[in-house]
Amino acid sequence: MALLPRLQATMRRSFPLAVAAWLAAGPGTAVAATAAAPRVDVQGGTLEGVAAQVDGVALREFQGIPYAAPPLGALRWKPPQPAPAWAGVRQATRFGPRCMQLPLFSDMVFRSDGMSEDCLYLNVWTPARAADAKLPVLVYFYGGGFVGGDGSEPRYDGAHLAARGIVAVTVNYRLGAFGFLALPELAAESPRRAAGNYGLLDQAAALRWVQANIARFGGDPARITIGGESAGSISVSALMASPQTRGLIAGAIGESGALIAPIAPLPLAEAERRGAAFARRVGAATLAGLRALPAETLLRASDAEGHPAWQPDVDGDFLVEPPERTFARGAQARVPLLLGANSQEGYYTALLKDQPPTPARYREVLQRLFGAQAAQALALYPGGSEEEVKRSATALAGDLFIAHSTWRWMDLHRRSGAPVYFYWYAQPRPAKRHPEPGERPDAGAVHSGEIEYALDNLDGNAVYAWTPQDRAVSRLFAGYVAQFVRRGDPNGPELPAWPAVREQDGGLLRQTIAVDTRTEVDRGSARQAFLQAFFAAHPRRLP
Repeated sequence: MALLPRLQATMRRSFPLAVAAWLAAGPGTAVAATAAAPRVDVQGGTLEGVAAQVDGVALREFQGIPYAAPPLGALRWKPPQPAPAWAGVRQATRFGPRCMQLPLFSDMVFRSDGMSEDCLYLNVWTPARAADAKLPVLVYFYGGGFVGGDGSEPRYDGAHLAARGIVAVTVNYRLGAFGFLALPELAAESPRRAAGNYGLLDQAAALRWVQANIARFGGDPARITIGGESAGSISVSALMASPQTRGLIAGAIGESGALIAPIAPLPLAEAERRGAAFARRVGAATLAGLRALPAETLLRASDAEGHPAWQPDVDGDFLVEPPERTFARGAQARVPLLLGANSQEGYYTALLKDQPPTPARYREVLQRLFGAQAAQALALYPGGSEEEVKRSATALAGDLFIAHSTWRWMDLHRRSGAPVYFYWYAQPRPAKRHPEPGERPDAGAVHSGEIEYALDNLDGNAVYAWTPQDRAVSRLFAGYVAQFVRRGDPNGPELPAWPAVREQDGGLLRQTIAVDTRTEVDRGSARQAFLQAFFAAHPRRLP
């Protein structure tokens, strides 16, 4: 089931933000540069960053650090190579270029230095402490359906987490055709006959760079937690499963999504078939010809009608099997995992389209989706009235989109014996400062709506009229994240107790995060088991 096209389309439809209202400068807190520009020696040379004050804490910030060579020319569709060394002092005071991408997502705001294939850069925020402080590290990967996103986005800014005593890192990785094209010719030139997954290989290279260099920023290379949202969360699940990276990770955070059915990786042969069709579309008869094409030509071709999503594949190198099998065998990184989904990952209109939410119409939709199993689906997602149809269809849309893959990830990992902290994020964003006529706030927490809260970056988004309640939820969620990065456990002083997942009262414990944060019993196991069996029987069926 190829769900990534829906992931990309849902994100485009769900976030009609007034981008101009964002604060392009960042998270909006008091940031004061000082005269003493900090310097750090890393592999490759000396970096000079910016000294700042955030939340009353002295920080050092370094932007646009190359962690790999520019993937240009003959290095297009190659695993990332080491970054070349430089002479003198390199200024690390501006974000590097974002990776090649179409302007697909209206909620993305970039502070990057333009757009280029030369985009393999990362950013570091760290407390201004001694170099041997051995602070915990969070490496965060952006979302965007593997076709958009950038480490410069204000919602991912690491300053506030750094002010809590954490070294925060954001990473750029190749996207779309540049990051996930697979071809038989690419496999033939690979020592392991692998093709595709270049964006994930970028992430692996960034993790190796962080492990080798982060001590010079005051970080502890033995305490690296990886995190991400949406495609970033899907990446985290893949990094936990990959033999290349699972030994580099001390903890993991996943916000909405895993590389588990229905968002499963493609078989290499299928990825190669799609890649060959793309090469024919752009008129390239050879791999050399394809590498010679301008980046803009490839980007425009990616927007062609009917083009399938760019997504990871089981390439035999980064991924040797689908992550679901790795997790089922207990061969993944058995590290503490904090993960969850939002209360409105999808909406009932995604299933019912422009039809009224009547019980009769809902039954028709279930029949189309599940065929002979429609009655079982109706029992698990009931629809006896219009209000019940809205609730159940919203839940089903969210499960089909991304929540089920997240649940499966949680369940597989907890069965391995590793500690798992599962959340249900239910805080809707408030009204916009300047809504369109008739526009109302979302009833639930939409996909990606938790990012600013979890990373303590509400002030980086001026679209919404944040309330004291929103700020309280953000302090709490960011507190959980900071504690988890420090200890592998989100619990801490002045935070509501959050137990690890375990069976209780016929369900699994999870933390509902909202104004009234509390521990509840998730009783959705039956519907998740139904979807698991359905996807196993229909692995490529689109809802």
